Amino acid sequence: MKFTKMQGAGNDYVYVDCTQNELKNASEVAVAVSDRHFGIGSDGLILIKKSDKADFFMEMYNADGSQGSMCGNGIRCVGKYVYDNGLTDKAEITVETLSGIKTLQLYPGSDGKVKTVRVNMGAPMLQPEQIPADIHAFKNAETLKNVDKLVAQPISVDGKDYEVTCVSMGNPHAIVYLDKNVDLKAFELEKIGPMFENHPAFPDRVNTEFIQVCDSENLNMRVWERGSGETFACGTGACASLVATVLNGLCDDTATLHLLGGDLKITWDKKENTVYMEGPAETVFTGEWQLKEEN
Repeated sequence: MKFTKMQGAGNDYVYVDCTQNELKNASEVAVAVSDRHFGIGSDGLILIKKSDKADFFMEMYNADGSQGSMCGNGIRCVGKYVYDNGLTDKAEITVETLSGIKTLQLYPGSDGKVKTVRVNMGAPMLQPEQIPADIHAFKNAETLKNVDKLVAQPISVDGKDYEVTCVSMGNPHAIVYLDKNVDLKAFELEKIGPMFENHPAFPDRVNTEFIQVCDSENLNMRVWERGSGETFACGTGACASLVATVLNGLCDDTATLHLLGGDLKITWDKKENTVYMEGPAETVFTGEWQLKEEN
C-alpha cells in the first residue's frame, strides 16, 4: 500500500489514493497504521476515492478504527494531495464527505504546490437532535424540552459541573470555556477528555474543545477527539468553537484559533449561515506499508 503522511496544523493522517484501487479492511488498516510505536503514526486514515457527486470522495477513519464523517484539517490535505499529485488541475474543487459536499479553494505557492486551503464547511447544526445530544442528561433537562440550541448548559462530569455549548459541523462538539487563570497546557485533558467523550448526554460520543478567550479575535484551544484522544488540531472543532463563542457573545464573527499544532482562521458568515476555515496543509513523507495477507 503506497501512502502519504500529511498534516494540517499538526492533525496528521495517512492518505491513500483509492481512485484506481480499493483498500480492503480499511478500519483494521487504520488501527495498524495509526499506532505511533508500531505503525506509521497518525490520528487516523483517509482514503481518497472517486465520487459521482463531486470531484472526489473523502473516506476517513479514526485511530481506533471507527469511521468519522468529516475532518476539517484532513480535507485540506485532501485538496493538497489531489492537486500536488496531478489528480486535478483546478484551484477550486468539491469533495464529498459523509457530512455533505464541501468546496475547497486551493492556494498554490511559487513551487506549484498547495500551501493553504480555504474550506466552505457549510452551516453549523445547533438543534440537540442534529448534534446529537440527549437533553435528559443535562442538569436543566426540564427547561430544555423546546430549545433549538444548547448554549452554556450545565452537565456534570466526574462530580463537577461544566457549562457546554453544543455544535455539530458534521461531527458532534461540546465546547467548554476555561478561565484565563487556568494553565491550559497543564490542564488534565487526558483525564477529563474520555469522560466527556463517553458522557450519556452524547449518544454518538463527542469531541470536546476547551477554550480560553484571549480577546475578540483570538482563542486558545485544546481538543479531545472521539476515537483519537487529544490531537494537535481539529478543523471541525475549531469551526464549532468559533460558532459557540459567537453564540456566547465572547468573540467576533472572524477569529484565529490557536491550537497546539498551529493556527486556523475561522469565519462564520451569518448572512449565508456558512462557516469558512482557512489553514495550512503539508506533506510529511511518502512510503509503502506492508498489508497483511487478509487485507
